[in-house]
Amino acid sequence: MRAERAASWDEIGQACGMTRQGATRRWSKSVHAASFGSAAGAYHRGRPTYPVSAVQWVVPRAARRVLDLGAGTGKFTELLVGAGLEVVAVEPSAQMRAQIAVGAEILAGTGEQVPLPDASVDAVVCAQAWHWVDPVRAVPEVARVLRPGGTVSLVWNVRDHEEPWVARLDDVLHRHTRQEIDTAPVLGVPFGPAERTEIRWRHTLSRRDLLDMVSSRSYVIVLPEPERREILDDVTELLDRQGFGDRIVMPYVTRCSRFRVIR
Repeated sequence: MRAERAASWDEIGQACGMTRQGATRRWSKSVHAASFGSAAGAYHRGRPTYPVSAVQWVVPRAARRVLDLGAGTGKFTELLVGAGLEVVAVEPSAQMRAQIAVGAEILAGTGEQVPLPDASVDAVVCAQAWHWVDPVRAVPEVARVLRPGGTVSLVWNVRDHEEPWVARLDDVLHRHTRQEIDTAPVLGVPFGPAERTEIRWRHTLSRRDLLDMVSSRSYVIVLPEPERREILDDVTELLDRQGFGDRIVMPYVTRCSRFRVIR
C-alpha cells in the first residue's frame, strides 16, 4: 500500500494511450457510454479480467456484502463472487447484464441512481466504469448505500505503454478519438483521502480476443464501418509485423484507489 499523487492531464493521456496529434472526432460521454450494449459479446470476450490481488486490496477483509457498480459483463463480479462475498452487480445496459453468468444479484441501475437501500453494503467497487458517471451525483449516492466506515474502490486496467508495440497499438486505436480518463480521482466529502496502489501483470489472450477488445472500445464502436474496419485491419497488420501468432501477452497496470466514508 502506498500514497500516490493525483495524475496530471499529460500523465492521464499517456496512461490511456493518447497521442499529441489530436483526433478527428470529439469524444462524447453520453454517446460513447450508450454504445456498449451493441458490442456486449465482444466486450466480454475481449476485455481482460483483473489480478486477484486487486480484489484482496480493494475489498476490506471484514466486508461481506459488496456492490459492483457499473459491473459491465461481470469481469470483476466473477472475482468478487469467487472470493466468497455476497455480491450485488448494478449495470445500466441490459445487453451487458445478460453476459453476467455468476452467482450475484443483478440489478439495473447507475452510479447516480443505485437501486439499493441506505447503508446496505460494506463496500462498493467500480471497475473500469467511474469515468462514465457524474461524480457530483454519484459520490453522495455511493455514500448513501455504504454502511458506516464502508469503502468505495475505483479500479482501472490500463495497457502498459512501456512496451513499444503496445504504444503503437494505442496510436492505432486513438487515431480518430481521444478519451481522457483520470485514473487517480479525488472524491471529497464524505470520503477521506485516497489510498492508491498499482499492480503490474500480464494477460494472455488469442488474436480474436484482442480484436474483440479493440471492437469493444466505445470510440471504435461509434465509428462508421469503413473507419472501424480500417482500424481492425491495421491492428491485424501490427500483430503480423510483431510476429504474433494466436497467443498474445498483453502487459497491464491495474490502478486502484480506495476511499473510506468518514462521516
